[in-house]
Amino acid sequence: QVQLVESGGGLVQAGGSLRLSCVASGIIFTINGMGWYRQAPGKERELVATITGGGSTNYVDSVKGRFTISRDNAKNTVYLQMNSLKPEDSAVYYCNADVVLDLFKKYNYWGQGTQVTVSS
Repeated sequence: QVQLVESGGGLVQAGGSLRLSCVASGIIFTINGMGWYRQAPGKERELVATITGGGSTNYVDSVKGRFTISRDNAKNTVYLQMNSLKPEDSAVYYCNADVVLDLFKKYNYWGQGTQVTVSS
């Protein structure tokens, strides 16, 4: 059983910063792509940023230049550094990972989410 556990969310004023972390635990052979998604009330879940096993990154246009995704493969952890936060960044942020369990099994997992609230 693999679990993804996020942390680092909270309440921050506009212009502030937060750093989200997501740790994958369980029997893991390796992790391919990892990413962060968010879902605001009444809206669909959207991709925020992704990072491949080799470190290539991708961002939604609305966070480019403000957010940075990174990972520590030795710790099975992905981070999201969020700077210059705006009220429209408020959402539940979810971690996602493509986990390889062995040579024959690969599954996609989601974390439980962490709330980020940005006040104006």
